[in-house]
Amino acid sequence: MNRSKSLAATSKSITAMARKQSSKTMLIFFLLLSLLAFLSFLPVFASLPSLPSYSHSYDLHFHLPRHQRLHRRQKIGVRKFEIAEDKFWKDGKPFQIIGGDLHYFRVLPEYWEDRLLRAKALGLNTIQTYIPWNLHEPEAGKLVFEGIADLVSFLKLCQKLGLLVMLRAGPYICAEWDLGGFPAWLLSIHPDVRLRSSDPAYLQKVEGWWGVLLPKVAPLLYGNGGPIIMVQIENEFGSYGNDKAYLSHLVKLARGHLGEDIILYTTDGGSRETLEKGTIQGDGVFAAVDFTTGDNPWPIFKLQKQFNSPGKSPPLSSEFYTGWLTHWSEKMARTDADFTAAALEKIMLQNGSVVLYMAHGGTNFGFYNGANTGADESDYKPDLTSYDYDAPITESGDVDNAKFKAIRRVVGKFSSVSLPSLPPNNKKTGYGSIQLKRTAFLFDLLDEIDPLHIVEAESPTAMEYLNQMFGFVLYVSEYAAKTGGSKLVIPKVHDRAQVFISCSPEVNGGQVSYVGTIERWSNQAINLPNVKCVSSTSLFILVENMGRVNYGPYIFDRKGILSSVYVDGSVLKRWKMISIPFHNLNEVPKFNPVIQVTSKFHKVSAGKKLEHNSVGVEGPSFYTGHFSIDTKTEVTDTYISLRGWGKGIAFVNEFNIGRYWPDLNATFISLLQSFGRGKMFW
Repeated sequence: MNRSKSLAATSKSITAMARKQSSKTMLIFFLLLSLLAFLSFLPVFASLPSLPSYSHSYDLHFHLPRHQRLHRRQKIGVRKFEIAEDKFWKDGKPFQIIGGDLHYFRVLPEYWEDRLLRAKALGLNTIQTYIPWNLHEPEAGKLVFEGIADLVSFLKLCQKLGLLVMLRAGPYICAEWDLGGFPAWLLSIHPDVRLRSSDPAYLQKVEGWWGVLLPKVAPLLYGNGGPIIMVQIENEFGSYGNDKAYLSHLVKLARGHLGEDIILYTTDGGSRETLEKGTIQGDGVFAAVDFTTGDNPWPIFKLQKQFNSPGKSPPLSSEFYTGWLTHWSEKMARTDADFTAAALEKIMLQNGSVVLYMAHGGTNFGFYNGANTGADESDYKPDLTSYDYDAPITESGDVDNAKFKAIRRVVGKFSSVSLPSLPPNNKKTGYGSIQLKRTAFLFDLLDEIDPLHIVEAESPTAMEYLNQMFGFVLYVSEYAAKTGGSKLVIPKVHDRAQVFISCSPEVNGGQVSYVGTIERWSNQAINLPNVKCVSSTSLFILVENMGRVNYGPYIFDRKGILSSVYVDGSVLKRWKMISIPFHNLNEVPKFNPVIQVTSKFHKVSAGKKLEHNSVGVEGPSFYTGHFSIDTKTEVTDTYISLRGWGKGIAFVNEFNIGRYWPDLNATFISLLQSFGRGKMFW
């Protein structure tokens, strides 16, 4: 997306939902900072199931004057998608792309068909999707193409439903996705890899990734009988750099795997500067544009022509913004339905092609949300778990809304066939309240951890160098307290550090006390009170990775404590580091010492009240709850409300739903999904 643009936003509450498929479900919450005012019960509200499959299929066409209804000669039975005469041509006939972004990795596979059918009901004939490298290669050399990462099944489903595909293969995708789709293990390589450049070390990794990815999708190109009509190279590179050798290398790689006939394309903001830097002239790569919704499109399309070969520039807005993204602490972004539809009609009236960004946003499950920065890297703005985007198909799949209907009306004007009937919203059910029990305090578990799983170093170590890409790291050291208290300074912490202190067990039973939080975006010193320890005072700093920057110059975004730590002006040495990675969307950590101990602790304390011993109620804690439903009669979508809670992560049946932080976004209700995978044990 072109992050230099902004759209007006108004407040409206967001909800998210999903289908339940298990008879018994376990909720587990890790609460980063529990509060005395926590509710004993968690209210659960209602939500959605999937559409019945539509048996009919259809194609969208657009009206042309009689003298323009000329079909190019095409051999019978030969499939071909091409560009000529400043038009797209499909099997010898002019074709208007009416597309929309819908990302398979933001929708559960159980709902892929439901959401694609709703996109067809909107009038779309093409789906555009990114491919996030980090989803498919979470560890170097470990490839994942199953479950929510089953790209090939998603593409085949698009074809089954009569939808063409524009594939955004990266390797950089932006997308409000962690590190712009790059796998975070690239940040653990020494010396540093220069992302998005001609750096040989970086290109070697790209070649390895595309050497796996592109042969998988090659059989699904349109000319080979599949749905893929175009493949995008990089993403909005003109807003980042000017390395033509890098872009040309990507083109060479792509053509080597996909052949010469596939249309390769770039997307850049609709200004001369971004197009000059981001397009690949002379290599037969089509240059598409994006721009702010409401801008006059035709001067931009005229400029677009200057960066394409003669006759090779059909007007295409490859990101027509139907809404906008939202960061934590911001009101949910909202754009007017009629305004959006009117802007769309200006493009389509003159046979312009368009791709809605987004048609359906979905959810940033697990820890994969991205982040933006402002003037410098400390001006850090992480994205919500919700990626609703104010799209016409809402995060929950609802279509009974003004924006869906307004866009559908516009698209219907340019279709030679009637659109299918408006599908109903999926059914929602409220399952009542769920009682959660505190099963463990984080600091109660530390003595149980095997020392072999604790990393020791003179200085704090970045998360990536601990071979950990997501979650939390607990940094532990000691300092000599002063009578009047001490001052703690951490110049560079990514992204949010909660600070605790304690004495040895002989004093107050070793009770751990919370003293404050240091945040990347408002980094301030913390006063450490004198707790009158007999010897040194223990310092615990729990650092959360809240999502890596996905756009702009500060994309090289390591996590954890990235500087020295100062107490009263002196550098603190001798650190111990404990990884707390948790499950992510498509991977389970090889080993998580804290969670291993938590599992043991949970089995011991299950069914009885957990006694408070060595830690105060302000400490990070684990909560567990259960609810049961009849899988034959009660399986529908639902919401989960976390109002009144602090900040944390929600899991359902081993699935990481994502972060919640209702204190910061009061209107946001976290998403609950149930997948029939049984109970979750840590």
